[in-house]
Amino acid sequence: MAKSKAVPYLRVYVWEFPVRLYHWVNAACIVLLIITGYIIGSPTTIRYADEAYQQYWFGTVRFIHFVTAFIFFFNFLVRIYWGFAGNRYARWKNFIPLSREQWREILEVLRVDILQIRSGEHISLGHNALAGFIYFLTFLVFLFQAATGFALYAGMSSSWLPGLFTWVIPLMGGEFAVRQWHHLAMWFFVVFSIIHVYLVFYHDYVEGRGTTSSMVGGWKFEREDILKKE
Repeated sequence: MAKSKAVPYLRVYVWEFPVRLYHWVNAACIVLLIITGYIIGSPTTIRYADEAYQQYWFGTVRFIHFVTAFIFFFNFLVRIYWGFAGNRYARWKNFIPLSREQWREILEVLRVDILQIRSGEHISLGHNALAGFIYFLTFLVFLFQAATGFALYAGMSSSWLPGLFTWVIPLMGGEFAVRQWHHLAMWFFVVFSIIHVYLVFYHDYVEGRGTTSSMVGGWKFEREDILKKE
């Protein structure tokens, strides 16, 4: 019985350095913001022998949260810019499903992710259509968290950036409501992070194109015959 000829795979540079840098800075910021945000929302009692005025651990937690929020915000602004300046895998058109092909791919990815069936069609080398759309929704939550977070911080800061969001508090019905929504959105990131990590490893296993390592080195693998068609 004749053996079928293996189809060669070629390396493709998918994720440019600014995208990879944004990803890891964003991941680190989200972890720090979740941890410090949870502590701020539900402070833990830590007993010391020192006097109260000699303790500043909660102030340190708040300081880390505020500094990380600034880094998170400006890092996101860079990603917005790179959605216009980056290569075709980083472009904004990958995040909003406007074409019939993108919706067809969304159904195919759901078939893979939910029914656990191997893909019968070619899935995009960059973000697949479903992942791109979910990331777009996540970007909207990013903006919501930035707006509500800076609005809460504006009352204790003279910085110009938080001052741009003072209108959020009266719009949403007061500081208490803003704080509640800001805290609730934190749990969105907790759930998103768990699902994201799982799906990255799952698609790496199903597709075999270097999904996990691509966010470190930028390279993915694609079949030569498919690349020739593109």
